[in-house]
Amino acid sequence: MKKLIKKAAIGMVAFFVVAASGPVFAAVGDQGVDWSKYNGDYGNFGYDHDKFAFSQVGGTYGGLFVDQATYSTQVASAIAQGKRAHTYIWYQVGGSQAIAKAALDRYLPKIQTPKNSIVALDYESGASGDKQANTDAILYGMRRVKAAGYTPMYYSYKPYTLANVNYKQIIKEFPNSLWIAAYPNYEVTPVPNYSFFPSMDGISVFQFTSTYVAGGLDGNVDLTGITDKGYEGGNATKPDTDTPATDDGKDANEVTPNEIQVGMTVTIKFSATNYSTGQAIPKWVKENSYKVLQKSGNKVLLDNIMSWVAASDVQALDTGGSNSTGNTQTHIVQSGDTLSGIASNWGTNWQELARQNSLSNSNMIYTGQVIRFRGGQSGATSRTYTVQSGDNLSSIAIRLGTTVQSLVSMNDISNPNLIYAGQTLQH
Repeated sequence: MKKLIKKAAIGMVAFFVVAASGPVFAAVGDQGVDWSKYNGDYGNFGYDHDKFAFSQVGGTYGGLFVDQATYSTQVASAIAQGKRAHTYIWYQVGGSQAIAKAALDRYLPKIQTPKNSIVALDYESGASGDKQANTDAILYGMRRVKAAGYTPMYYSYKPYTLANVNYKQIIKEFPNSLWIAAYPNYEVTPVPNYSFFPSMDGISVFQFTSTYVAGGLDGNVDLTGITDKGYEGGNATKPDTDTPATDDGKDANEVTPNEIQVGMTVTIKFSATNYSTGQAIPKWVKENSYKVLQKSGNKVLLDNIMSWVAASDVQALDTGGSNSTGNTQTHIVQSGDTLSGIASNWGTNWQELARQNSLSNSNMIYTGQVIRFRGGQSGATSRTYTVQSGDNLSSIAIRLGTTVQSLVSMNDISNPNLIYAGQTLQH
C-alpha cells in the first residue's frame, strides 16, 4: 500500500498471550507482506519465512474505480509459493454508504482468495468531517464482507483512525479485526519493533514497516492467527470454493523442476545460493519474478538478470498456459536489430513496443536487451494504458493509434473530460 508516514508510537512494548483454553492458531507470529500493482504481476516476498500476502483487488477514490490488473496473478503467485493469500480493497468512501455500496458491489464478486479468507477495507484517506458517518460506512462494508463469506478487517493507522473513526464501535461488532500500521523510521526493518506498536484494542495484524527490504516492501506480523482464515491448519491448500486464481496457484505449486518450460514465470527460491556459474545469488534477485527464456538440461535462463539457474532452484508462479498473464512474448535484441523490425515480426508497431517496455527513445536499444510484447501474434488482444498527469483522451487516442470514441466505448466513460492520473484504460 502507498501510505502517509505512520509515526504512531507511544513507546509501549506490547506482548500477547493466547489463552490455553482457546484455539491454537498456527499463524500467530507469522510475518507477511501486502501488494498492489506497484509490486508487479507476481508480487514479491521479502524473506523465506514469509507466510502470507494481502493483494489489492482494486478500490474506489470517492466513487471513481481503479481495478488492479495484477490481483489474480498475485493471488496465484502467493499460493504457488505455499503462502496464504488474502485480499484488500482501497476504500476511499468517506462517510458515504452509497459509494461504499458501489465499491462492494463491484469488488466482492471479483475476490479470488478462498472463502473465509480476509478481505480488508483500506481506509486511510478521504474521510469526511462526520466521524459517525465514516464509522457507519466502514461497518456497512465489513458487514457486506462477512455476509459474502469472508473475514472482514479494517486497515489504517492510529492517528488517522482516532481522528476520523469511532474504532471501538468496529471492534465491538468485529472483535480483533484491526490491521494497523506504525513505522519507527524508513530503515530496512526485517522484524517488528514493538516499541512502536500502536497501542489500541483489537489489533490482529501489525504493519511494522514499509521498508521490509531495501527498495521498499510492506512488512506485517499476525498477532492472533487471523491469517489462518480460509486455510486448513494455516497451510495454503485450496478449499472447495470457486477461486480460479487459487486453482492456478495450486497447479503452479505442483510444477516439478523437470516440468519447468520456456515461457513460464518463476521466482528464485530463497534457499538457492549460487547461479550455475558458481557466483553467489544476491538476496534482492530472489525477491522478484522472471520469465524463462531458455532451458538446457537442468538449467534455465532467466530474463532481466540474463543468468542461468538450476531448475531445482526456481519455483513456478504460473504454468505458462492460458491461465497465466496474457500471451507475453520476449525477444533478446541481437546486433543490427531495430525496434521496428522486432515489432513487424510480432504484427505490431514500434510505438506499442516502446510503450510496453517503457522506452523513452526507440532508437536506444542494445544487444542483449529483453523486449517484451503482451498480446497475440496479431497484437489484437485488449491492452491497457495508465493515465498520466496532463493526459486527455484526445492525446491518449493519438498516442495509441485509436479514437476518443473507441476509448469512451471500451471504458464506459460517461464524461470524456473526467479522467484522472492512475486510471487504467482498455484500448
